[in-house]
Amino acid sequence: MPLTNLLENDFWGTPMRKEQSHKSYRPVTVFTFRLNYLLHELAPLGYHLGNVALHALVTLLYHQLAATLLSGAAAALAALLFAVHPVHTEAVTGVVGRAELLASIFFLSALVQYGRTAQRRTTVGWRGLMWVAVLASLAMLSKEQGITVLAVCALHEVMVAQRLSLRDWLALGEAALAGKSALPDWVKVSAQRLLILFLTGLALMLARLKIMGATLPVFTRFDNPAAVAETPSRQLTQHYLLSINWWLLLAPADLCCDWTMSTVPLVRSIADPRNLATICLYMLLGHLAYRAITSAPQQEASVISLSLGLLVLPFLPATNLLFPVGFVVAERVLYLPSMGFCLLVAFGCDKLFRRGGAVRSLALAGLLATLLVHAGKTVTRNADWRDEYSLFTSGLKVNSGNAKLFNNVGHALESKGKYSEALEYFNQAVRTQPDDIGAHINVGRTYNHMAMFEEAETAYLRAKSLLPRPKPGESYQARVAPNHLNVFLNLATLIAKNATRLEEADLLYRQAISMRSDYTQAYINRGDILLKLNRTKEAQEVYERALFYDSTNADIYYNLGVVLLEQGRHNQALAYLNKALEYEPDHAQALLNSAMLIQESGSP
Repeated sequence: MPLTNLLENDFWGTPMRKEQSHKSYRPVTVFTFRLNYLLHELAPLGYHLGNVALHALVTLLYHQLAATLLSGAAAALAALLFAVHPVHTEAVTGVVGRAELLASIFFLSALVQYGRTAQRRTTVGWRGLMWVAVLASLAMLSKEQGITVLAVCALHEVMVAQRLSLRDWLALGEAALAGKSALPDWVKVSAQRLLILFLTGLALMLARLKIMGATLPVFTRFDNPAAVAETPSRQLTQHYLLSINWWLLLAPADLCCDWTMSTVPLVRSIADPRNLATICLYMLLGHLAYRAITSAPQQEASVISLSLGLLVLPFLPATNLLFPVGFVVAERVLYLPSMGFCLLVAFGCDKLFRRGGAVRSLALAGLLATLLVHAGKTVTRNADWRDEYSLFTSGLKVNSGNAKLFNNVGHALESKGKYSEALEYFNQAVRTQPDDIGAHINVGRTYNHMAMFEEAETAYLRAKSLLPRPKPGESYQARVAPNHLNVFLNLATLIAKNATRLEEADLLYRQAISMRSDYTQAYINRGDILLKLNRTKEAQEVYERALFYDSTNADIYYNLGVVLLEQGRHNQALAYLNKALEYEPDHAQALLNSAMLIQESGSP
């Protein structure tokens, strides 16, 4: 594919302009995958080695940052805790976790660069700020949360670079308002740097919104039940989820690759005892914030404030508090926030070590035990990521109420041709979440593989019956997840095996298209049905409509070539077949038909 696709498609290869797009714009990350592919194509070892090397680089950069805040031993401890933390397994071992790794590299580089620039109290440091802006942009283009480094830099300016307490800032403000003294030059310099950070962030946000098309991706309530829950259940659950993420950092014993669906039941009332966990977390964060702005030793205030900034600010985009996201809990998004957590732990251990005596011995013993346990957990957790089957079965040991995990185990078995075993897991997914449309589709597809066509049709019809009904005056297509519309394709394909039911299959494809007008696969399949019905003119119109939505699809050009071939328009047919080969040079059917046409024409 051309390099321009990096700038046009989302992380999963769907054009950003399309409604089906996940809206995750990460061209820098995708570019590194292309480099891997260029070297060794799809051999997995190179991708994993690349991630491990990036994690090592992140750890070194993190140590460099920690060394500007803590003593040498404490900085090394923070880096060691970060390096072996089990919650990082998903980000490092999972290939797609490279987005976190790259974003962290540019994030830390920008923050370290800003720290150097902010050391100058008399000059703004325009060159340094320019590099910060470039690195922040690269962080955002690696993963969206990378843009939060600008907010952390602003916090660094206020709480670390200037090393002023809250009282100092208040006194400075009162004096300026009272006209007792002019603002010092260093305050003007600091204000200019903060303004540059704000304008950079604003420009990046506007550019991101333009690329995204100012529309959010479509997520179902199965992806994130709390995001579509009613008040106050939505707010109570979203705040409770913060305590779950904190617990994963504090005690990463039960790790899982998927926390969606009903893994975390909704907090439906204030009387739910789980609210105590939320209250405790906010009390802890409030206490740390209070210490950050009131601590007499300014070095302590600097460490606590920047640790809180690293812990909270990069995590904000994943909280659901600003906008809905497509997950409930995701361990990979804790990669950056864990830096703040490890800084706090290392700083606390350093204070205990300084007390000496029995306290020092106990702290050292606890720390060594923690490092050994974390390292061991990371090794065993890596074994879970060996393949899809082991990964998803390990998830079921933690979250047995998650229908998506049953579906994923079924997919792993299905890919190995173990259809009977896969069917058991798909049926269990249906029992766990009866209204899961995807689970019913999986059951139907497996029955189809097993040549149990009546059972397959029944399963597809159940899935179809669960699709939401349109409300008067409301767009249907915005309310239906793209993958759920596969039920129409699967059911129509099954029905079309019976030549007497082609019209029925055509109706299903038309229903799918009416729900999502840019559903190109439905156009392609419908065109095939129309050809079987000898309605070639309609088939041509359908393919041309599909081409309007996806002008780079080789299959559509091939199908148009076939239609024109049947109409006896050989020259035009050859032009479309050549167009298909332009986008997919290895398109076997297009190559074969082109060769036949060239041979018939007598062209040398």
